[in-house]
Amino acid sequence: MTVSLDILAIVAALSIAVIFGTDMVGALVMRPAYAEIDDHALVQVAGRSHHWAGRRMPIPGITSVVATTATGAVAFATGHALAGTFAAIGLACLIAWLALFNRVSLPINKELIAATETGEIPPNLRDLQRRWDSIVVLRATLQGTALLGACLVLAIAGH
Repeated sequence: MTVSLDILAIVAALSIAVIFGTDMVGALVMRPAYAEIDDHALVQVAGRSHHWAGRRMPIPGITSVVATTATGAVAFATGHALAGTFAAIGLACLIAWLALFNRVSLPINKELIAATETGEIPPNLRDLQRRWDSIVVLRATLQGTALLGACLVLAIAGH
């Protein structure tokens, strides 16, 4: 396996792992925790979390897409078709994740961020949170599958 393919797959895996871990925490920890707190606390915690995530998470998110794309390109270019296929599957998962995030999660995030700035509780707060929660397991599954793809590139490309 080429050193560049190794490095790209490692960068892809590490950057995907950041988003995957975040979505897993959302699914396993924050979802039930948010269900048990009052509306004011939910707006403040969720809104502020989304505020900071919106500022910091694009770096690993963009890195994961770029590194996964490059991993697939290098794998195919160096004759590692199976590794390239796993990278392509991972990339498809990342693109699907982005579509879900932009269509469902991001508008909700923006509403909750705005609510923290005004101090008002949206009348549909629990509906917003249920909608956000409804796709977090799918989001984590897509990121986990992309992470598995990057790991499989590392496992098979050298053989």
